[in-house]
Amino acid sequence: MAAAAPARRRLGRLERAALRGVMVREVVNYSSFWRSSAFSSTLDPTIYLLAFGFGFGSLVSTVAGYDYIDFVGTGIVATTVLFSGAFPAMYGTFVKYSFQRTYDAILAAPVDTEELVTGEALWIAARTGTYGCVPMLVAVVFGLDPSWGMLLVPFIAALAGFGWAAFGIFVAARAKAIESFSYWQSGVLTPLFLVAGTFFPLDDLPQWAQVLSNANPLYHCVELVRHAVFGLEGWHDVGHLAFLVAFAVVMWRMAIRHMERKLIL
Repeated sequence: MAAAAPARRRLGRLERAALRGVMVREVVNYSSFWRSSAFSSTLDPTIYLLAFGFGFGSLVSTVAGYDYIDFVGTGIVATTVLFSGAFPAMYGTFVKYSFQRTYDAILAAPVDTEELVTGEALWIAARTGTYGCVPMLVAVVFGLDPSWGMLLVPFIAALAGFGWAAFGIFVAARAKAIESFSYWQSGVLTPLFLVAGTFFPLDDLPQWAQVLSNANPLYHCVELVRHAVFGLEGWHDVGHLAFLVAFAVVMWRMAIRHMERKLIL
């Protein structure tokens, strides 16, 4: 009896085994440095929360109808998403393909660039969904009333984290040197971080600034988290969700395209 022919790989499809392999490798690797990663990804946003919440909170009792500590506590989730999504993806990706040659080894297995990028982004998104809950839990300790909507926050943070992870991979693929990340950090990420509605409402900003904020993924993350905690607002939140999904998909495809150019072409 003739032996069964080996299963052929389906081109252009995300294979579950390949994604699982990439993510399992990341989990195993992460187990060796999870303490330092979790410490930096959660401590910085928590310091922002405590500094702004109690610093400005002593001067401003309420903002946009919320206690200021509650306003910042929900908004700072976006900061955590940025810190634990974009930055690890940027630096981690660059180190893996430029110095460690990790991606060359992975691509020698039955894994293509699309699966590699997707697996990396999914793993970072899972971490971000977990880290994003920390500032909110700290805010609960300091008086934020728990609500059922808080159960949605890990999923919102993970979705936004996937988009920012893909953004970080895209930036790393385009970078010729690790020093060039400073242009993206100072020229793109810092302005988006400051004008996201995290620390102050955007209603009193000039009209042009409000228009630009609508193109800021961090703003949509802040609004969606804040509404999940204090009460969803129907179609407005559908719009915020749609923007985050579109951002994630666009950055995912761009990350794949540029990583293919970097690793294969």
